[in-house]
Amino acid sequence: MGGAVSAGEDNDELIDNLKEAQYIRSELVEQAFRAIDRADYYLEEFKDNAYKDLAWKHGNIHLSAPCIYSEVMEALDLQPGLSFLNLGSGTGYLSSMVGLILGPFGVNHGVELHSDVIEYAKQKLDFFIKTSDSFDKFEFCEPSFVTGNCLEISPDCTQYDRVYCGAGVQKEHEDYMKNLLKVGGILVMPLEEKLTKITRTGPSAWETKKILAVSFAPLILPNHADSGKSRLVHLPPVAVRSLQDLARIAIRGTIKKIIHQEAMSKNGNGLKNPPRFKRRRVRRRRMETIVFLDKEVFASRISNPSDDNNNSEDPEDERQEEEETKPSELKPDPPVNFLREKVLSLPLPDPLKYYLLYYREK
Repeated sequence: MGGAVSAGEDNDELIDNLKEAQYIRSELVEQAFRAIDRADYYLEEFKDNAYKDLAWKHGNIHLSAPCIYSEVMEALDLQPGLSFLNLGSGTGYLSSMVGLILGPFGVNHGVELHSDVIEYAKQKLDFFIKTSDSFDKFEFCEPSFVTGNCLEISPDCTQYDRVYCGAGVQKEHEDYMKNLLKVGGILVMPLEEKLTKITRTGPSAWETKKILAVSFAPLILPNHADSGKSRLVHLPPVAVRSLQDLARIAIRGTIKKIIHQEAMSKNGNGLKNPPRFKRRRVRRRRMETIVFLDKEVFASRISNPSDDNNNSEDPEDERQEEEETKPSELKPDPPVNFLREKVLSLPLPDPLKYYLLYYREK
């Protein structure tokens, strides 16, 4: 069992490794990955494996390898305000990262076959909203999950700007998946052993790009043995936000602008990121086959020849770099939730403050 990138000690180091290996290539995707700790979506007894570039499965709960999610996020070309449908939404980890990019005026829906996994996803979503300081750095498009087989979506459902399927799709279901897309939309799915990006360029026109070789467990076909009837999946309605909710979004956005302006006037270059750990650079070569887990096998791209020429590093340079990294220099300052501090300092009634903070615990 192997991974495309080295294991990290924490979520930030995992993202550093994914960036170095060119799986994460855009700033929006990087911000979303850093904002949500992958370990939060693991059961407690399995968290030691959270920062390895490996898939994880326990019963019906499943997470794909981080490098796969990275490729999916990059291929979806997400932008604020788009609509997203996640087929096989699982733990909600991917849907939550997508929601950070879609923003408050996007649409974020998921379909999951197993009701116990839906409950697990809702618990993890609630935990993120109530406890994560990252939540206040974004305006979030909260995902909504429904139980059902994604091959039985009601034909009168709305079409989406972006669609991802997290299970292997056979050729006979390709057109079904395509029809879930709006014109101009992007569909990413494992199709015939390849992670595939399909762009709908017209009512009957498509562009297809193979991203990398993968092997996912196949879609589970509907079972009508009991009733003999199809159980149509009705997706959540596209709801219009209430005036009260729009006011909260606007107020939070204004406060964030004030915080940014205050920081600009104070130090001239805006809010600075907290100091990062300085880590020893590890040269590694990508492998063609990277993950084996039950029926899932993931394959990465082959490294360029120029990468291979740099695989060795002078031991003396390594020792010098380690000596330069002093423990006293490694510890970053605790992160500050500037939005929360500003809201709590406002001359407002406490119930309104708590409403602006989404009644969050931290």
